[in-house]
Amino acid sequence: MSAQETLDEVLHELRACRICRDAPRYLPPLPHQPRPVIQASVTARLCIAGQAPGTRVHASGRPFTDASGVRLRRWLGIDETVFYDSARVAVVPMGHCFPGQDAKGGDLPPRRECAPAWRERVFAAMPRIELVLAIGRYAQDWHLAEGKGRGLTATVADWRELLARPVHPRVVPLPHPSWRNNAWLRLNPWFEAELVPVLQREVARLVA
Repeated sequence: MSAQETLDEVLHELRACRICRDAPRYLPPLPHQPRPVIQASVTARLCIAGQAPGTRVHASGRPFTDASGVRLRRWLGIDETVFYDSARVAVVPMGHCFPGQDAKGGDLPPRRECAPAWRERVFAAMPRIELVLAIGRYAQDWHLAEGKGRGLTATVADWRELLARPVHPRVVPLPHPSWRNNAWLRLNPWFEAELVPVLQREVARLVA
């Protein structure tokens, strides 16, 4: 069986997944119809490892179709045409379905059932991924085991060392591009002044 057939099989099963509604292990069943969101191909060299879909992404079925996506694409230095070209860019969130909202209207964390069920299978079927952008704490805890418990700032601050590692794929941690991180961005101007230009060069190479 070819890699493409393997990925097609995994994506077919993933998009039909109803674990968090029909067989939840950690929380009550998802109160709405699941709509798994993923963008993947066997040719993609760049992978964006996000958190979980929000309300707008749940409605659209496409990753980052919101204000966070606008900022993320600016950080990456690419437009929507490139970003949504699955042959070049994969988007694999930690939780593939919208997890719902808390009492204050904020998005809940990714469902814990999702990553163990799908993550290793998806990445095994995408052998050409060279760089994973781990956005936020949940993605960083999964892809950077040594980052657990260190906090966002300390983890992202190690970006030079992580980018230089001779591993496949390399992993670079990023803050979430949500407006909720505006204060963090103001307190850490080195992120956009130093990391973002290097990130844009890496992304341009990978999507060329």
